Amino acid sequence: MDMIPQLMEGSSDYAGSSNLTANFSSGATVTQPPSSSPPSANSSRYENQKRRDWNTFGQYLRNHRPPLSLSRCSGAHVLEFLRYLDQFGKTKVHTTVCHFYGHPNPPAPCPCPLRQAWGSLDALIGRLRAAFEENGGQPETNPFGARAVRLYLREVRDMQSKARGVSYEKKKRKRPLPPLLASSSSAVASHQQFQTLPGTSSTTHISKIEK
Repeated sequence: MDMIPQLMEGSSDYAGSSNLTANFSSGATVTQPPSSSPPSANSSRYENQKRRDWNTFGQYLRNHRPPLSLSRCSGAHVLEFLRYLDQFGKTKVHTTVCHFYGHPNPPAPCPCPLRQAWGSLDALIGRLRAAFEENGGQPETNPFGARAVRLYLREVRDMQSKARGVSYEKKKRKRPLPPLLASSSSAVASHQQFQTLPGTSSTTHISKIEK
């Protein structure tokens, strides 16, 4: 295949580059996800990228030897597609024998290979998984949601995290307190603030009321 994909626009690998579909040989494209009413800018960008990714994967199947139909596509073919994209990656992934293995900011260049960043692949699979079901595919037969694909993405994440010395763990967001607990906390805080006022205490306040 002589394709030169420029995939995952806006990702760490392909920020500012054109989409992948334009670099494929001409041919019919698969059914595009249905359009809806004018969405927000972010939603529109996501939908456009999802449509390009879907067309790109369809072209990849047609260029496959032998050609594959979407109905015969499995998780194994999705993995084959992801590994194929690695040759166009721009993220340096150090090998275990490299002096910069685990170094987030290497001070010098090294011959380690360039790969697709885990975040780019994870986002791509999310878009293709949604596009598959929007085009009539059943969730239980979705090749992009196959267990093998999930395990592969997890393996890539862990491997790149160690090799690049970066963490992909999501920061836990503080959940807001329920209204009842929030009001109770506010009341306790107000009471404590009142007690810290100069010359003020609960006992003097009560004695003034009794007088």
